[in-house]
Amino acid sequence: MRLLKYDHFYQLTFFPTLFPVNCYLVEEEDALTLIDCALPSSTQSILKAAKRIGKPITRIVLTHAHGDHVGALDSLKKALPSVPVYISKRDARLLAGKVDLDPDEPQLPISGGIPKNIQTVPDRLVQEGDTIGRLLVVSSPGHTPGHIALFDREYGALFAGDAFQVRGGIAVSGQLKWFFPFPALATWSKENAYTSAKKLLNLKPHYLSVGHGRVLEHPEQAMSGAISFTEQKMKEN
Repeated sequence: MRLLKYDHFYQLTFFPTLFPVNCYLVEEEDALTLIDCALPSSTQSILKAAKRIGKPITRIVLTHAHGDHVGALDSLKKALPSVPVYISKRDARLLAGKVDLDPDEPQLPISGGIPKNIQTVPDRLVQEGDTIGRLLVVSSPGHTPGHIALFDREYGALFAGDAFQVRGGIAVSGQLKWFFPFPALATWSKENAYTSAKKLLNLKPHYLSVGHGRVLEHPEQAMSGAISFTEQKMKEN
């Protein structure tokens, strides 16, 4: 596991040279918020990272309910039973293994590593505009129907889950990068992902922190380029 510090947050990366899977610890004054739970084998590394930082984890927030973002959830909840778990109301259904669609949603199959036998029941169901500590909840469906991003308005850090990828080259979710195709293959709705990407760009983040790949500083130009590429591909199709 690799641990890197950026202003008031830390990126934890598992298997950084092969299949990088990220989660994040965001510093509040006297506590940490964990964004995503990486892989089933990640529990002890996450707990050790918090101990190294010297602050307790007091919130767990899930950007979406794919297996590489909720892998350590059950074991972390067992280790930290009083810590609330946050997820969007829509992806709480996916966390429970339910892949049914609402009538007003694109009738496309939900792809990716759908969780199986997750025992943790979320404590808080969030929606657009809610705040979790310093973090603003931003609805960003596309990769999954209930995908959310978290935006730290004080420090400009955008935790975008899989709305973008950076590994293999920056791309909007759903756009295939041959050196790292997995986020694209796991995307539910490319059109919704494109709309969400434009919405996230409008936040003008100072940092782009995603599920797979390094943290980008001053990412607006790179995000804009990825969005333009997606727009061109959509016109071609």
